[in-house]
Amino acid sequence: MAEDMGERTEKPTPKKRSEARSRGQVAKSQELSTVALLGTGTLLVVTLGAGMMETFAGTLRHGLETLRRAEYAEAGESARHTVDALRTTGLTVLPFFVGLAVVAYLSQLGQVGWLFTTKPLKPKWSKLNPAAGLKRIFGARNAVKSAGHMAQMVVAAAVAAGVIGARLPRLMSLSRLSASAGLLVAGQVALEILLWLLAVLVVLAAADFILQRWQHTRDLKMTKQEIKDERRSMEGDPLVKKKRLQMAYQIAMQRVGAAVPRADVVVTNPTHFAVALRYDPERMRSPRVVAKGADVLALRIRQVAALHAVPIVERPALARGLYWGVDVGREIPPEFFEAVAEILAYVYRTARTAAA
Repeated sequence: MAEDMGERTEKPTPKKRSEARSRGQVAKSQELSTVALLGTGTLLVVTLGAGMMETFAGTLRHGLETLRRAEYAEAGESARHTVDALRTTGLTVLPFFVGLAVVAYLSQLGQVGWLFTTKPLKPKWSKLNPAAGLKRIFGARNAVKSAGHMAQMVVAAAVAAGVIGARLPRLMSLSRLSASAGLLVAGQVALEILLWLLAVLVVLAAADFILQRWQHTRDLKMTKQEIKDERRSMEGDPLVKKKRLQMAYQIAMQRVGAAVPRADVVVTNPTHFAVALRYDPERMRSPRVVAKGADVLALRIRQVAALHAVPIVERPALARGLYWGVDVGREIPPEFFEAVAEILAYVYRTARTAAA
């Protein structure tokens, strides 16, 4: 019934996934990237924050001292000092932003792999349709996304309130501490809030990643007719394919009829495989496979061989090895030399005995 109604009930094929990927449609969680950036930023602040603050303080202190000196009061000296301060500040924060950029790139690469396409940048006139725009804004997917963001905000606020409530006595004592001690306590509480938020957001980001993959697969689902059409386009029309198989079979039969009468021996399985061998010492370095076949074609090879008095020898293992290991028109490899030489010697002896 679903097939008759054209419902999308089938999983997307690899071809459908590949086409969607080329259009930039991939399963990607923005929440996961955000958590990765937030966690990296926190780690960098913890590891580099003290050094950065010392550098900033030293730069500011040096600037104030130089500005007090009369010999640096000229505009040129002030400009030079400003440039030096900006350079020092830039080099100080550079590792921080480089780390964030690397993590942002890796978070995207880890989710979707390497992907470069310009198709999403092409203008689509359908996006200018007001009705379609309203549908996207007030649609179920956007509603779910908005609800998810609201839930994250509520969870974040609850976590922050819980940590602040647990540390409220310490925060109430900030007024009795020195400025440096107060900043240290406030920083510790802020870091604790951030770590708890990260722990919660990691769980939410993992759930969002799973949801995005499920939603992506659901969006790419196909109807049974689409799968049939895709298979037909990849494999070709069944009637054309059947005609091609018939033509290939006829050509193979013609080759068998021309090659087998000139063979020296036919090695069989005895029924499933048949391989015709020919050896001309003056023009060949080793015996050559001139025809081979399985089942019906093997039967035809045996019939032609019997009709033209070509010896037929049953060697199941050798027949299978030659059939799977040597193409028609190729000379046999060294591993078959001994077995084939024994058969040819037997055939030649039998022929001489019959002639005598």
